[in-house]
Amino acid sequence: MIRALLTFCLATLMASAPAAAFEMRAPTEEVVLVFSGEIAVTNQGDTAAFDRAMLEELGGDIIVTSTIWTHGVLEFEGVRLSKLAELLGIESGVFVGFAINDYSVEIPVSDAFDYQPIIAYKRDGKFMSVRDKGPLWIIYPYDLDPATNTELIFSRSIWQLDRLVVER
Repeated sequence: MIRALLTFCLATLMASAPAAAFEMRAPTEEVVLVFSGEIAVTNQGDTAAFDRAMLEELGGDIIVTSTIWTHGVLEFEGVRLSKLAELLGIESGVFVGFAINDYSVEIPVSDAFDYQPIIAYKRDGKFMSVRDKGPLWIIYPYDLDPATNTELIFSRSIWQLDRLVVER
């Protein structure tokens, strides 16, 4: 019993250590996602900038689902929006997501915690190109949770995402 408890505590500490170190790190590769606005943690001026490697370090979360924009059931891999919100000290408000063509959409911060969407960077094991709705696409668990299978949620599933502005 004590050994199991110690193992659990050690695993918990090890799992949280990379996130603490991660918060202080600046991107070293091409920036693919920028958070700005009402955020508590920054790494590049008054923004939090992420390269793909940084997102991969935090990610690995998988949603297997169909979408209204693709054929069949696909596997999407990325980082949970809730994990990024926690790292950046975002608890409430609205994410205003922008695509590379300046298309924008409002996503309540509560969606990140209620539905656990991911910011996907891979589809079926391959990094997504701009041509394939990448490099980043907000994916909800459409097939798992009927509440995410609505026109409103579909409208929040922005692809070619490159920045999120947090408004309270």
